Amino acid sequence: MKKDLDFFQAVYQIVRLIPPGKVTTYGAIAQALGSKGAARMVGWAMNASHSLSDVPAHRVVNRTGLLTGKMHFEDEGAMQRKLMAEGIPVLDDQIQQFESFFWDPKELG
Repeated sequence: MKKDLDFFQAVYQIVRLIPPGKVTTYGAIAQALGSKGAARMVGWAMNASHSLSDVPAHRVVNRTGLLTGKMHFEDEGAMQRKLMAEGIPVLDDQIQQFESFFWDPKELG
C-alpha cells in the first residue's frame, strides 16, 4: 500500500506542474515517472485526487484528448467547464486541436 501512496504522490507532483491552458495524459505522466505501462494506475491516482484542491485533475485526459475522467468530478460537466475556462476548446467530451494544448511532463528534465 505504501508503494501505491508514493506513486500517487509522484503523480500529484507532476499534475501540479501542468500549466493552466495545457493538458497531459495518463500515459505521459506514467512515462515521465518511469512506469510506461502504468497509465491505469495514474488514472486511479487521479480518481483519488478530488479532495486535494491543489491538484488540477481536470488537466489530465486520455491519449486522444477525451475527457474519460469526467464522471469523477462534482458533476459530469465540471471537467469540461474547467478546461474551457482555461481556453481549451472541448466539443463532445473531446479536446479540439489536442496537440496544441498537450504538455509533455518529460520536458521537465
